[in-house]
Amino acid sequence: MTTVTVAAYQPFQRMTDLRDLDPISLPELIGAAEMLTRVDRKYVVPRAALGALAGRLATTQAGKRTRALEIDGSREFGYRSTYWDTADLASFRGAGQKRRRRFKVRTRTYLDSGASYLEVKTRGPRGTTVKNRIEHPEILDTRLDPVAVAYVDGLLTDALVPDVAAAELVPTLITRYRRTTLATTAPGVPATRATIDTDLEWHAPGGTHLTLPDLVIVETKGTTSPSVVDRALWRMGHRPVRVSKYGTGLRAVRPELPDLKWHRVLHEHFLAA
Repeated sequence: MTTVTVAAYQPFQRMTDLRDLDPISLPELIGAAEMLTRVDRKYVVPRAALGALAGRLATTQAGKRTRALEIDGSREFGYRSTYWDTADLASFRGAGQKRRRRFKVRTRTYLDSGASYLEVKTRGPRGTTVKNRIEHPEILDTRLDPVAVAYVDGLLTDALVPDVAAAELVPTLITRYRRTTLATTAPGVPATRATIDTDLEWHAPGGTHLTLPDLVIVETKGTTSPSVVDRALWRMGHRPVRVSKYGTGLRAVRPELPDLKWHRVLHEHFLAA
């Protein structure tokens, strides 16, 4: 197995900065900004920029309040996801070629609690992302079990995704990272959510292991209007990019695959070394 490490890790006290934000509990977050149907914007930023971002968000803007998810005193939580695709990588290619009927299937485990879910993402109207999920034990086999197959097949059929049979999906990529979740609320308007993912790792089964310790992926999830987090990042000089933990990560650890729409972010960030 080949191991690729991009840049050396330098300790950075990002959590101290984010602790300046007021906390929000998990029930409050779910009630205010569940965001299973949403518009996503993604950013790749240096890890060292998080202090400045947190400083901007700590200031209340026009009645808007940004808070950080806190559970049992913690604001950063470990995630592990396994992505499932067809033998010819229909999910990877559908996302990279911006096909209308694209999809994503993954099992996600929350490492701190041990909770695990089976998740299916499809495309909704006007470019929205629709995510459905059920509680399901982490799948450590090479095929989805009958419960997972029935669930995935039903959702892909409803979303009009053609020629994909859940029973034929195989695990193609494993990701690990640490996540901090933010929610911005204001009286009388829909809440927005943002996630900040650090300690990024990708593993291709039987193949390359990639780590990006000095980069962070920030994703905002809300309406078509830019959120407080979007505007803060724009003022810092960062703009949305085309990045996918699955698509970009799979291409980064499998060099025989095409760059597709991720060419710029791949060569500026993922393959910079």
